[in-house]
Amino acid sequence: MKADAIGFVDALVIGLNATSPAYSLAAVVGPVVVLVGVYAPGVMVASFVPMLLIASAFYYLNKVDQDCGTTFSWVTRAMGPWAGWLGGWAIAMTGVLVVGSLADVAVTFALLAFGLDSWADNDVLRQTLSVLLIIVMTAVCVIGTEVSARVQNVLILAQVACLLAFAVVALYRVYADTGTFDSVDPSVSWLNPFGAGGADLTAALLLGVFIYWGWESAVNLTEETEHSATAPGKAGVWSTVILLVTYVAVAYAVVAYAGTTFLAENADEEEFIFALLAGEAMGGWDWVVLLAVSTSALASTQTTIIPASRTALSMARRHALPEHFARIHPRFRTPDVSTWWVAGIAIVWYLALNQISANALFDSLTALSLLIAFYYALTGVACAVYYRRHLTESLHHFLLIGLGPLVGAGLLAWLLVESVSDMADPANSYSGVSWFGLGPPLVIGIGIAVTGVVLMVVWRLMSPVFWAERPGVADPELVHGKES
Repeated sequence: MKADAIGFVDALVIGLNATSPAYSLAAVVGPVVVLVGVYAPGVMVASFVPMLLIASAFYYLNKVDQDCGTTFSWVTRAMGPWAGWLGGWAIAMTGVLVVGSLADVAVTFALLAFGLDSWADNDVLRQTLSVLLIIVMTAVCVIGTEVSARVQNVLILAQVACLLAFAVVALYRVYADTGTFDSVDPSVSWLNPFGAGGADLTAALLLGVFIYWGWESAVNLTEETEHSATAPGKAGVWSTVILLVTYVAVAYAVVAYAGTTFLAENADEEEFIFALLAGEAMGGWDWVVLLAVSTSALASTQTTIIPASRTALSMARRHALPEHFARIHPRFRTPDVSTWWVAGIAIVWYLALNQISANALFDSLTALSLLIAFYYALTGVACAVYYRRHLTESLHHFLLIGLGPLVGAGLLAWLLVESVSDMADPANSYSGVSWFGLGPPLVIGIGIAVTGVVLMVVWRLMSPVFWAERPGVADPELVHGKES
């Protein structure tokens, strides 16, 4: 691939856009308020903690191994090929599950922003436009990382500008007492994540943690980034910090302006909550917020393809997947085959689930939480294991390379268990139906896991080269910052 194709700022922007901030907030604010009321901003703060700890793991693992396969490569080095392969599989499948839904949201909100509501209600037209959007964004990924970065820079500026405009107008109307809802004056006490307490806090944290997902896309571009040993990892860490500020600020504005009653009553609208609020808060300028959600999903449609395709490339280079997936386009110097494969499978998944129901598509997104928690937690453990001989050399190493990533992994493992328990009940799914006596999201998650294990065993029998790799430990020179 093309070395030094992008810089730190480009990597940071890609990491931010991969999380789809506007869309993530729109989808989560309502349900979180139902659970914890005005303490929603506090949940955003608490959810940030495990993300920052895992971002630390990404930073230190990238220092010793600048591989675009990230979790796959690092876990393989630290814990062996079996665990590494499953980590890579989880990352690849997250792209497949979410790309179609993101494209659908991007198209829907763009149509709403331009007043084409009837087009948005036409399922065939909307799905056709979504597939075309996936193809276009995939082509941008293939054409080159520099082009992708430039597109992302424009999209993040549009998104942040729209979000800030909404937040400023909403808070102004709260203090001017000109709102149309039962507004609530903001309070510092809202930052207390334990204000509501009880089991509802756990459910809210489950939602909060996963709106941060995607920041590691910056690290997946490590082989194409300047100062690859440090810049991508720093971009990942700073992405989580900027997301924290953005999420807390907008959560304050939404809760203060709309009040808890309205948000609770409309929680089932999910991402459309911003569409409802925009019309009330900004009048004829509601298209600004609609455009923010659209550009958010549009940007994430592209950036979500990156981790999945780069992971497939890395796995193929190490003979963990067929060699065909490691092909680099001779002109654009990007992994074209793996990129188009991810997009193709994502399109099939999106269209197939839409034939079942729109709720089935949402259920597949819920299953994402299982895969995300798994590979994030696996990365945290891998960091401590790989650096195990150096953790007692200093307090810095012990806290940031050992204890921090392990605590982050432990928190995510706990949330993973809670997710499984919650998803087991069909009543907690979007579809509200039972698949084999379980909720559809859990069935989808189990199905993906079983498929991964079967494919791994089959490939192990067909091509045992990768499984000859043995775990190792970090090189002392790299640990102490003497990167070559």
